[in-house]
Amino acid sequence: MAVLDWSQCDAVESVPGKMSGAWVLKGTRMPVSAIFENLEAGASISDIIAERFKLVVRRETKGIPVYELTVAEGGAKLREIKPGDPVPMPQPANSSLAHVFFVESMHDLWTG
Repeated sequence: MAVLDWSQCDAVESVPGKMSGAWVLKGTRMPVSAIFENLEAGASISDIIAERFKLVVRRETKGIPVYELTVAEGGAKLREIKPGDPVPMPQPANSSLAHVFFVESMHDLWTG
């Protein structure tokens, strides 16, 4: 088995005097080795989180609206945005947090 260089991972830390210097999830006392041992024994990530942090993992299915993008009779009204052009940001009447996140993410994607 290959030995991983955990020093390159921001999610873990090794602090002398804490858990004998073992690599642990940052800010916890959860050894990385224990995670892999549990996974090898057949546990899921949900099982490990529930056992270690006393959390309950719950799944929920919700219906969401689905939209279809179509071209209007007059044709598409799209133009290429060139570097430096302002990106028009739509302001929806009924904005939801998810929509705002999507729009901001797309803006970041477009503007780099």
